Amino acid sequence: MSNASNAELPKSVDPYRLAEQNSTLEGEIPISGLGRFREAVLGFSEGAACRVKLSFFMDGERRRVVSGELAAPVDLECQRCMGAMSVNLVSQFKLGLVTSDEQAQQLPKELEPFLTDDFTADLWSMVEDELLLVLPPFPFHERDECPAREDLEAYEPDGSGAEPVRKSGENPFSVLADLKKTKH
Repeated sequence: MSNASNAELPKSVDPYRLAEQNSTLEGEIPISGLGRFREAVLGFSEGAACRVKLSFFMDGERRRVVSGELAAPVDLECQRCMGAMSVNLVSQFKLGLVTSDEQAQQLPKELEPFLTDDFTADLWSMVEDELLLVLPPFPFHERDECPAREDLEAYEPDGSGAEPVRKSGENPFSVLADLKKTKH
């Protein structure tokens, strides 16, 4: 079992050999080296890195599998106040290593396919794909931490939402019933 901690994760490996050797790789990928992901976030601190742990193994059906854990500190744009918010994106995933679409279609539902060449897999691309998948579509600060909370409270002073207050037992359609009675 090979183990490299806090080192930069290699870009390319032979995932099939790693799976046959039941290997675990641990390391970091600089966020600045992940172009697609870098463009999808508001920012990140200089030198920020995604921490990665990848375990390669063969399952009971002799499929080659990689199980992974990721953590990446980034800044996202709060969709409420449009300000920066620090988030630690985390992901856990399990991928089946395949070299063709036919092999991918034969994987069980719990395994997402990861298409590789016969002897090489681009680990950085794999990690980047997983990070993009865990990006929240609409990131928000926690309600009490958001700089826009004063604006929210102006609309929703008690924090219960902007629902009109109604006496219990009052039917909202009673006005229509009254109109119907006076017409006849």
